[in-house]
Amino acid sequence: MEYALIIAEQILIMFLMILLGAFCYRKQIITKEGNRQLSAVVLHVVCPVLIFMAYQTEFSKELLQGLLWAMLLSVISFVIAIAFAAVAVRKDPRREYAIEKCSVIYSNCAFMGFPLIQALFGNTGIFYTTAYLTLFNLLVWSHGVMVMNDSVNWKGLVKAMKAPTIIAIVLGIICYVANIRLPETLAAALNYIASMNTPLAMLVAGATIAQTNLLKAFKKPRVYLVALYRLLVIPLLVLAATMFLPVSREVYMSVILATACPTATICTLFAISYNKNALYASELFAVTTILSAVTMPLMVLLVNFAI
Repeated sequence: MEYALIIAEQILIMFLMILLGAFCYRKQIITKEGNRQLSAVVLHVVCPVLIFMAYQTEFSKELLQGLLWAMLLSVISFVIAIAFAAVAVRKDPRREYAIEKCSVIYSNCAFMGFPLIQALFGNTGIFYTTAYLTLFNLLVWSHGVMVMNDSVNWKGLVKAMKAPTIIAIVLGIICYVANIRLPETLAAALNYIASMNTPLAMLVAGATIAQTNLLKAFKKPRVYLVALYRLLVIPLLVLAATMFLPVSREVYMSVILATACPTATICTLFAISYNKNALYASELFAVTTILSAVTMPLMVLLVNFAI
């Protein structure tokens, strides 16, 4: 119950920042282009710094073992998500099946997951969640692009390996294993940058939501079905498949929360890039983000009950 209350409080804080982002967009303090640039800053600068700094801790076998468990749980999570989406979201020319499939599989684990996990477990939680984020990056730029473009894309996998988040993880692991610590002044500067992750990510989310017609989005039955799959069905399937594994609460909760996040913002970016219905992708992002305020605390309660 304690974790659920912390999550509920953190979600309230995040949604207040999301409202500010929406207000700023409506008043054109944040423009559409400005929102794109802020998103790039979060994804390519702030998030990688946050990840790297999570590895700036004293080496311990227990943490390394937890990271390996987190990787196993993350593999299971994505296998279940991809398999479920293949069955539940069939190819249908009458529907935006590619957008729906991508939205069901890929969660907003960095923008929404990191702030929540950090609120619960601090940098240790981020440390474990990097396992999920690594797989996310590798899969979304290969499998995700293949789904959206309806063709095999090996270049996407090469691009994923060059992503700032992956580079940050590799450098972080090297420094962690070799017990390399940054100078105090540099570490302090990077920690300040890392602390920007939550407010900037929420401003971007708010500005993105403000670009959609929420009343129209909430009237679409398919939106609720996709939200059900993304926010409840997949996390519950992962929970059922892994609840008996001998994993610490921090590791387990970190991966489950990353799995239970709303639809990834990159699905909207892919829709724009591959001439899909970007408006529908934005609607799925907006609705799942709003509904996650209820479903994520619920998932925390279920995890606490299960383990």
